[in-house]
Amino acid sequence: MQEMVHDAFGIPPIQAHDIDLDAPLGDGHNLDPPLGDGHTLDEETTKFFKLLKEAERELYPGCQKFALLSFIVALMHIKCLCGRSNKSFTMLLKLLKKALPEGEILPNSFTAHRQLLGGLGLEYHKVHACPRDCMLYWGEDAKRVDCKVCNVPGYKPEEQTDGSKKRGKIPQKIVRYFPLIPKLKRFYSSKKTAGLMRWHAENPAPIGISRHPVDSDIWKLYDNLHPDFAQDPRNVRLGLASDGFNPYRTMTTTYSIWPVVMMTYNLPPWLCMKQPYMMLTLLIDGPKSPGNNIDVYLRLIVDEMKKLWDVGVNTYDAFGNEMFKMRALMLWTINDLPTLAMLSGWSTKGYLACPVCLDETCSRWLVHGRRWLEKDHKFRYERMSFDGTVEFRPCPTRLSGREVLAMFPANYVNKFGMEGDEDLPVTKKRKTRDGEDEDDLQGNWKKKNILIYRLGRKIRFDTILM
Repeated sequence: MQEMVHDAFGIPPIQAHDIDLDAPLGDGHNLDPPLGDGHTLDEETTKFFKLLKEAERELYPGCQKFALLSFIVALMHIKCLCGRSNKSFTMLLKLLKKALPEGEILPNSFTAHRQLLGGLGLEYHKVHACPRDCMLYWGEDAKRVDCKVCNVPGYKPEEQTDGSKKRGKIPQKIVRYFPLIPKLKRFYSSKKTAGLMRWHAENPAPIGISRHPVDSDIWKLYDNLHPDFAQDPRNVRLGLASDGFNPYRTMTTTYSIWPVVMMTYNLPPWLCMKQPYMMLTLLIDGPKSPGNNIDVYLRLIVDEMKKLWDVGVNTYDAFGNEMFKMRALMLWTINDLPTLAMLSGWSTKGYLACPVCLDETCSRWLVHGRRWLEKDHKFRYERMSFDGTVEFRPCPTRLSGREVLAMFPANYVNKFGMEGDEDLPVTKKRKTRDGEDEDDLQGNWKKKNILIYRLGRKIRFDTILM
């Protein structure tokens, strides 16, 4: 277990083993030698290295098979596989504390057990949501008990012994949120992985060859727009992917779970899409697809991305043995056409289904299209092989984020929430502030995309559609 933890999270080149576990957190003077840039570790990083040192503490004197951390992880694994309750797990811990020679080093309860593992960055949050996907009970709305959009109670009523009902604290819908920042910081806690996070800058491709996203036009565009961001190769470029699936392995049960996964493109091409380096950030659980309302849940990711872009987070770089300000940028989304409609806001069904041509989508059926050919291509003049016409129009121009937002009314505000549910009353058709139906918006738009509207208007629309 010690080797696994050290390989995954890395012991830095400083004397991390000499950290005084009883010293106050954040006291950099107990780390010798100091960091490469003359600064000391912050409180969070120091706490993390103390947890790594816990991995080397014997479970009891003479125990060769388990250290404290490896034993705790093994117990948690059994709990998850067997579905043990928190209460039974606490009772098991108390029994083990009495049975082991030095059982006092074990946590007293499941809560203490989880807090110890939380230092590894493996924690997650259960965020309550409106059953109609109107809003999250998060941030300034965390203490609300009903939806501010549709007024539907956010919690199920609880039966009392006398038969009357009262509002309980059982949420009607939960989304599981796995914070992104701790995972990104762990990439730099390992000396090996921290070195690989610079691969895109230290291994340029030969001219005319594309072997990594760093060779793409979008990557180069953002480097030119934000040279301060591109100056430090440790700043992270991310991609987002999402799709739904039925977890019950049968089509007789209608159910849909939507995971949202983030990928790190700083890594070499043979690693950036491997499972160990893909980060689960959201798990949207529900009997139905969130549809356009997925933006309600993406707010959790957008809040973190804004912090990573505007402010950055202090991060320890084990490869360079120094602290630095890590920033991050999301470049792409990866999805199929139905999910693309959910993320971008442009419907990929019906008369205007093409997310690139937009309002200029051709309604004629052609076996082979010609509009994307070169201007002087001979097929543009072929009449008999196509529909009897010639094609002189240039290929459509991809819009920027600013141009996309300009297509909406200045005072347009997204209205989220399902139109109705089996157990909930049907709501009226949503209208804009101008009194127009949402279907009457210009083009095929269904909403303002949160990734463009919240993360900055300079982002190009085609990056969201890839």
